[in-house]
Amino acid sequence: EECAQAPGHRVRSGEEVTPAPGAAEILRRLRAAGTPERAGGVAAFFKTGPGEYGEGDRFLGVTVPDIRRLSRALDGASDATLKTLLRSRWHEARLLALVTLVRHYERGDARRRGTIYRLYLADRGHVNNWDLVDASAAYIVGPHLVGRDHAVLDRLSRSRRVWDRRIAVLATFHFIKLGQPADTLRLARRLLDDPHDLMHKAVGWMLREIGKRDRAALEAFLRRHASRMPRTMLRYAIERLPEPRRRRYLRA
Repeated sequence: EECAQAPGHRVRSGEEVTPAPGAAEILRRLRAAGTPERAGGVAAFFKTGPGEYGEGDRFLGVTVPDIRRLSRALDGASDATLKTLLRSRWHEARLLALVTLVRHYERGDARRRGTIYRLYLADRGHVNNWDLVDASAAYIVGPHLVGRDHAVLDRLSRSRRVWDRRIAVLATFHFIKLGQPADTLRLARRLLDDPHDLMHKAVGWMLREIGKRDRAALEAFLRRHASRMPRTMLRYAIERLPEPRRRRYLRA
């Protein structure tokens, strides 16, 4: 039987288990797993140049499978360690923190989940690229709002910060999976005129997910709004529809 001790320290069957590594050790492991060649390619992929959405972000060149492998060593990590990683200048450290927080949330009790949800919202300024949002919002924010007030989604969707708006939309993926598309449809209407291409993709993606489960709901939305939708949003939304239907909406 395993019982909790001080953060980062566990005992199983009377035998001490190796404490979870601290932030400095995890960063050392991340650096060892990365390569400069991959770091350069990934930085270009995530648009880190002047004026681009990921301007100034820095990469170590660590693969996502390696990040998930390293996350398994953080089962007993303290919130202080996870906050340090989430606030790191290194993109992969932030992703590692978020992947770990998702795992902790899924395994935690109600109190632990509440702590993680509040930590996530308080530090969402460091959730600052599309992959970081997509790896976390639907697995922390969405589940935590089940049975609770959803007003936070509306607040985030009105934010000037694109990543807040994307968190709001991606969080609704959890409700889509539950057969409850109302939040997504409401936010999609509000974001029809959003100026950012990354939001066009996010909204279109979530509309497509609605259509995979409830084509009638998607097409009702399209009949009213297809003519106003940004082209990228529309193309994402109709991707799974039969070809004649796709052509019809594109002509609109």
